[in-house]
Amino acid sequence: MKIHEYQAKEILRKYNVPVPEGFVAFSVEEAVEAAKKLPTEIAVIKAQIHAGGRGKGGGVKIAKNPAELKEYAQQILGMNLVTHQTGPEGKEVKKLLIEQGMDIDRELYLGMVLDRGNSRFAMMASTEGGMEIEKVAAETPEKILKVWVDPKVGLQAFQARQLAFGLGLEGKQVSSAVKFILSLYKAFMANDCSIAEINPLVVTKQGDVLALDAKINFDDSALYRHKNLLELRDLDEEEPLELEASKYDLNYIKLDGNVGCMVNGAGLAMATMDIIKLTGGEPANFLDVGGSASAETVRNGFEIILADPNVKAILINIFGGIVRCDRVAQGVIDAVNSIEVNVPIVVRLAGTNAEEAAELLEASGMDFTVAVDLKDAAEKVVGVLQN
Repeated sequence: MKIHEYQAKEILRKYNVPVPEGFVAFSVEEAVEAAKKLPTEIAVIKAQIHAGGRGKGGGVKIAKNPAELKEYAQQILGMNLVTHQTGPEGKEVKKLLIEQGMDIDRELYLGMVLDRGNSRFAMMASTEGGMEIEKVAAETPEKILKVWVDPKVGLQAFQARQLAFGLGLEGKQVSSAVKFILSLYKAFMANDCSIAEINPLVVTKQGDVLALDAKINFDDSALYRHKNLLELRDLDEEEPLELEASKYDLNYIKLDGNVGCMVNGAGLAMATMDIIKLTGGEPANFLDVGGSASAETVRNGFEIILADPNVKAILINIFGGIVRCDRVAQGVIDAVNSIEVNVPIVVRLAGTNAEEAAELLEASGMDFTVAVDLKDAAEKVVGVLQN
């Protein structure tokens, strides 16, 4: 689950992670009042959306006086902000973070994620603050410092010092950075985060270390332990179809293609999307209906796929292990009978009760295209789009 920058900073404050003074505003009037509470005359106006690159898109402005602040707040609030993470459609800005200006000396990077390959948490730091860490990793990987944290013992002070010295910090800056890093680790672990990214992490001319920006995501599977975090969820920032799918416990992610995919099992779903692309098509979604999908589950998934206007054909690829193919087939038939379907459907069913499923599809009298294997299914679904 993603949250906004201002919410992330509220969490960091609870764990004594230094952040600038700031207030959220939902209107221009609130923005003006918020600026009056800041300890500096210079104020920073930040658009609050679930995407990075806001500054490059015009969503971050520095105001030197109240008149500029009001002007910038009017410009940003309500704008359709387009960044490299929003896609060309952009996102409407409905809230602002009004924050104190900082006397910045250096901009750094600090982030923490779970390294599944090493079964450890990885704390990363770089002198290239303000840049996308993916770009740094691709172009200058030697500038990324890493320490791995054994979850049994936690992050140690010497590891925090290792990062601080590696960033070239000196004197007071080192002690400030060590406290910051250890506090960030506590916040990460206490809230079951999946990522915590401070970019940039700034060093002020006074030697203080603060989080000028903050991105925190939570592990969805652990949210049952954090009911308070669910209150931070902003449904306006989420893809409507993904939100609808979550109501039925479906694993659905919307993509930009035109071939709707319904598959059981995440691995098979990924393989299905890969072979569609290799065949010349573009998948419109990832949809895993689960290993024990019922007819109702399939019907719900079918309706969500068809709600995407970009879908021009559907590929149903089910391997019956736990799930029975005849249940899947009945779910598809029920869905087609209950909603208007005007796109071709290619079906590949294999495994438990596959023969019974084929009989159901044949007896339905509906115009399904049946495939014998995955390669054949991909070729057929791409083929119907080209005809």
